[in-house]
Amino acid sequence: MKGNNIAYIDGANLYNGISELGWELDYNRFRKWLKDKYNVEKAYIFIGLIARYKDLYAYLQETGYTLIFKETVYDGAGKPKGNCDADLVLKVTRDTYEEMFDEAIIVTSDGDYASLISFLKEKGKIKAILSPSDKCSVLLKRTNTKITNLSWLKNKLERKSPR
Repeated sequence: MKGNNIAYIDGANLYNGISELGWELDYNRFRKWLKDKYNVEKAYIFIGLIARYKDLYAYLQETGYTLIFKETVYDGAGKPKGNCDADLVLKVTRDTYEEMFDEAIIVTSDGDYASLISFLKEKGKIKAILSPSDKCSVLLKRTNTKITNLSWLKNKLERKSPR
């Protein structure tokens, strides 16, 4: 197994996908699992910046994640929008060309990342896609890259008690 792997996590996609499955992710366990299973040295979470979640951000950093924030805007209904897709793609692409990792693990179910997965596959730099939803995009499936559905790991990764 290659030793310097990085996880790139679409934070909203991870949170929403797991929530739709009806359970809550233990981010500390998930970080340790990424290290043990995929030799992940760095784990980036791309996430919208909302002041009221500062305690969550501190917790995620304490458990070993590097947070990359996206400024949020609010839609007409007052719902925050912090679409991080482009930021994640740019970071992975830059890190690929700067040879910052051996292999990437992409955490998403979003088909918008299919071209990124194809790029990583061309470069021999993709280890796996981790899908936080049972509704993983067919576009990701068409890349013929290993996809692990996180719902299969509920027993290992579910938060059992309050933080």
